[in-house]
Amino acid sequence: MRVLLDECVNPRVRAALPDHNVKTVIDMSWQGTTNGKLLTLAEAEGFEVFVTVDRNLSYQQNVAARGLGLVVVRVKSNHINAYVPIFSKLNRAVETVAVGQTIYVSE
Repeated sequence: MRVLLDECVNPRVRAALPDHNVKTVIDMSWQGTTNGKLLTLAEAEGFEVFVTVDRNLSYQQNVAARGLGLVVVRVKSNHINAYVPIFSKLNRAVETVAVGQTIYVSE
């Protein structure tokens, strides 16, 4: 599965998704791109899942009309230690999210 991590997600979260092809917004040189354009770029590049901590994204964008799934992670900080307890939940969400669906992952 092709997964894109938003620039606001700690890039070390990649370790939670060892069986997937994971890139970051920074890897793609898309940093600073607005959410709508970012989702369009991700779709055009064949990403199937977008992972973010931006809780407003699903309200600001019509995710249901998009060609990818959205996983919103709720953590207390962006330090990797905040993500580690939810690595298995995050991996499961990435594997099960459907196109146009939003899944929220938290402790």
